[in-house]
Amino acid sequence: MKKEHIYPVVLTIAGFDGSGGAGIQADIKTISALGCYATSVLTALPVQNTCGVKAIHTIPTEIVQMQLQTIMEDIRPDAIKIGMVHSLELVRIIAEMLQEYPEIPVVFDPVMVATSGHRLIKEDTINEIVNTLFPLSTIITPNLDEAAVLTGAPIGSVDEMRLLGTKIMEKGCQHLLLKGGHLPTKELTSILFDQKGIIAEYTSEKIETNNRHGSGCTLSSAIAAYLAQGKKIPDAVNLAQQYVHEAIKEGADVAIGKGNGPLNHFFAPQQLLKRKAPL
Repeated sequence: MKKEHIYPVVLTIAGFDGSGGAGIQADIKTISALGCYATSVLTALPVQNTCGVKAIHTIPTEIVQMQLQTIMEDIRPDAIKIGMVHSLELVRIIAEMLQEYPEIPVVFDPVMVATSGHRLIKEDTINEIVNTLFPLSTIITPNLDEAAVLTGAPIGSVDEMRLLGTKIMEKGCQHLLLKGGHLPTKELTSILFDQKGIIAEYTSEKIETNNRHGSGCTLSSAIAAYLAQGKKIPDAVNLAQQYVHEAIKEGADVAIGKGNGPLNHFFAPQQLLKRKAPL
């Protein structure tokens, strides 16, 4: 049979989560639920469950590089999502790859701080991320803990988010979605910036549940999925925020594991989207 169609493809570059709620598993679930085809490159193998991380096995950088090359030469993605990048060498390998494909939109979720508050990556790696990956990313999606690492100042209000988001943009970002879920407020506020300033502010009801494990991974993957479908940044962010809100809402009363449970990624799954293959 003649192959006349293709799927929108999203490549996720991220770590493993055996509990299924975050990391590369959450990425693949999200990308699939939104009608896109997921490919993946594994960067690390944490040993974890819903209660926390017990150990981390690092994937050798040459194996990560081979994974990237093997996927890119066969299935060219329409968007790329990057999760935790935990070493200087890995930052450089990913940056070299991105420089070869400047036309592909990149969503970078700069995971830097654990829920416990501990730094997950060293200062020199953070500096390399800012200097090399930020300018190559279409949009970065830090939470307030990560934003505090980037600015050197804690963020305790929406007004401070507006101010310090502008400072993060000065580091060479194209777009920034600053997530305010850690604020002690009844509403969740996220702010989207570009190089000219604030584009949009998104506000939604904060759902009382501990089933939020992987929400950051899910949001960044959802943005990538919508970009792969051809949406513009503001629309992709808006749709992704709606998807995450509903995924949290639909999974809020479900008991999976003894700790922080996952979202319901498949509350309304789409079929794989088809479009005409280029001639």
